Amino acid sequence: QVQLVESGGGLVQAGGSLRLSCATSGRTFSSYAMGWFRQAPGKERDFVAAISWSGGSTYYADSVKGRFTVSRDNAKNTLYLQMNSLKPEDTAVYYCAAREGSSYYYTRIQYDYWGQGTQVTVSS
Repeated sequence: QVQLVESGGGLVQAGGSLRLSCATSGRTFSSYAMGWFRQAPGKERDFVAAISWSGGSTYYADSVKGRFTVSRDNAKNTLYLQMNSLKPEDTAVYYCAAREGSSYYYTRIQYDYWGQGTQVTVSS
């Protein structure tokens, strides 16, 4: 079992940047593939970015490609999401997710563990 706690959300103007963190505890972080998802009000939870257990492979939703960067520090048991050039449509609750595995995964059903989420609001 692994516990996930997101932080770093907040209110930012369009064009600004935020860095989200996901601190983990429990099982060995380096054995987990990790992902970021987001959910806007009234919408489904959508995939944002994923990273393999080594950090060597990453994958992004088209809507964030070139603006967001996912990374991990296995020594600190922490996952990150650097978000640049933020847009109002990026406003959502952002969730980190984990599952055992060596690849990257980009659908909700593939993940076993979820954090509680952190709110990101981008004003126009």
